[in-house]
Amino acid sequence: MSITLARTRAVYDLNEVQGALDRNRGRSPELEAFYERMLDTGAERFVTIPASSDALDPLFDECPNFDEVLDDLARYLCLAHAGDKGFNVMPILLLGGPGVGKTHFAKRLARVMQTDCELISMNTLSAGFVITGSSASWRGAKCGKVAERLVRGQFANPVVVLDEVEKASGSSQSDPLAALYQLLEPETATAFRDEFIDVDIDASQIFWVLTANSTEGIPKPLLNRMAVYEVPPPTPEQAASIAQRMYRSLLGELNLQGFDDQLAGAVLDKLAPVSPRDLRKTLIDALGYAVADGRSHVALEDVRIKGTPGRARIGF
Repeated sequence: MSITLARTRAVYDLNEVQGALDRNRGRSPELEAFYERMLDTGAERFVTIPASSDALDPLFDECPNFDEVLDDLARYLCLAHAGDKGFNVMPILLLGGPGVGKTHFAKRLARVMQTDCELISMNTLSAGFVITGSSASWRGAKCGKVAERLVRGQFANPVVVLDEVEKASGSSQSDPLAALYQLLEPETATAFRDEFIDVDIDASQIFWVLTANSTEGIPKPLLNRMAVYEVPPPTPEQAASIAQRMYRSLLGELNLQGFDDQLAGAVLDKLAPVSPRDLRKTLIDALGYAVADGRSHVALEDVRIKGTPGRARIGF
């Protein structure tokens, strides 16, 4: 069992919040309620750090095509322990084709660190207020995702995932990426100001993970603020290991007792081209076909890959 250490850190100043509440009374019921929540919950949030780099070992098995990222994270974790500081690393950008497992990796990383995970899909994001909030003077105004996570959550160091960041679009007045110039720099992120609550928030401990299919469309000044990793598709050997591990996990999750705990080599070969994104559903479908046929093992014909002629859908 991996142990996670935690200390606390104030993410805002209670006196500043009280002053903002006093100044804005009667302006917006939603804003008043948010300030009161900040006061009620207090300013302290947990900053978590795995007790050793061994905590990353499961990710080497589950996401073997991310070994370059994990090697670096393991070293940074050792440095954090050597200096008795938090695990606050440079934002990372994961580049790779659709389905290689970028978002899954980010979510699993948050679980390993035992912190929150906030997923923001950038492919539909056309305005920066989703991240930075909107002015309380606007109708329907609310705080952005960053402040909301830090205020409502328990942690000062959540993993915030900006998915498909290269697909964000906007105008010069509402650039969805503009806030990142401040947020991705720890020095300036300590005094991040959401437009809705207008109080300094310490966002410097956020673990930023950005994903993209390519760097096209990402401004160079942003790229310079990140460690960029090319994530390859799993090799056939890695794909077989991922499929076998996920298959065993599904047997326990679905309580399928009596099933063979190993997939046949021919089945693993057929699963090799299936992306990590689609693998879970493909395996669940295969188990469904096996159960429907009264078998306790997955046969080659149970693996119905999208695009295979004659595939029949079932209700799973």
